[in-house]
Amino acid sequence: MTEPTRPTTEITLLERSYSIACPPEEQDKLERAARYLDRAMQGIHARGRVIDRERIAIMAALNIAHELLETLDDQRVGEENLNALTARLEKALDAVPTR
Repeated sequence: MTEPTRPTTEITLLERSYSIACPPEEQDKLERAARYLDRAMQGIHARGRVIDRERIAIMAALNIAHELLETLDDQRVGEENLNALTARLEKALDAVPTR
């Protein structure tokens, strides 16, 4: 019995092509992520200090992980501020006399 072929998508990172298993409904997201990663890798490569592709990929991954964590921290702070404002609004509305 043969295993069915999994759909793949071609992406390019630092001018090298890779075939990645990906369901068709996720293809656009994979391509977008690959473009983002490629830009990050190209930026590191352009600085000229890191040449090895593996090290470039690791540096790009660390930079992207840092961006993600900063964004998550900002989101958490924003949610906390929104919750505090909601609590103040509810308190103010509770203080309004009813007719």
